[in-house]
Amino acid sequence: MKTNKVVILRHGESEFNKLNLFCGWHDAPLTEKGIEDATKIAVAGLRQHRMQFDVIYTSLLQRAHQTVDVIRENLKYNEVPVIYDWRLNERHYGNLTGFNKRQVANKYGEEKVQIWRRSFDVLPPEITPENPYYAKIRNNPKFKDIPKDKFPDTESLKTLMLRAIPLWEQEIMPRVLKGERVLVVAHGTVVRALMKYIENISDDDIMKVNIPNSVPCVFEYDVSSGQRVGNIQYLADADYVKKETEKVAAIGN
Repeated sequence: MKTNKVVILRHGESEFNKLNLFCGWHDAPLTEKGIEDATKIAVAGLRQHRMQFDVIYTSLLQRAHQTVDVIRENLKYNEVPVIYDWRLNERHYGNLTGFNKRQVANKYGEEKVQIWRRSFDVLPPEITPENPYYAKIRNNPKFKDIPKDKFPDTESLKTLMLRAIPLWEQEIMPRVLKGERVLVVAHGTVVRALMKYIENISDDDIMKVNIPNSVPCVFEYDVSSGQRVGNIQYLADADYVKKETEKVAAIGN
């Protein structure tokens, strides 16, 4: 049986992660820690397991781009082509964008905020022109080629999957099954969406899935049948994965 692996990775800590803010389509950069974790966690894991790639897919957002740049520079992947696709953008958090998760929880209740954050099909309130990030998102030149009827004002995990899964099925997996080595650098909810699809996680159970920053997640496939082989492999220390997953799950102080 001939197999091939595909790696999915959430970017390092962003400025909005650090401040515990809903980020979504706001183009926040990485923090210094985000750059450091991309090096010490992502690069270290990929290097230790001798991962090589023929192509990298990522979103249109700079926190993902910076993570890709760290990986390419440290692992000498500068010749590996990068495909930028808006369908790998983080979930749009609607009018929650820019607000502190703890403050929103204090206002609406923790249960409501966890439903907005983690549920499968509950939409946050649509972003309004009064939101301080509305104009920045709508006028971001990186987004100019997104079809107007596809440009969201809010998204759930379900609606995010409607854009991300076709990219996975129609472009990424055909490459994997042809033997190409693919790295996908995206965002927390995008990785959750792909995991839900790949692992066939139920709508209820996906609420308990949290994605740590900078940890490469490896999926292996039989290239003849297209079937998954084995379980997901995290290229990082198990204690680190557990600690970071718990941190992502918490709303924060």
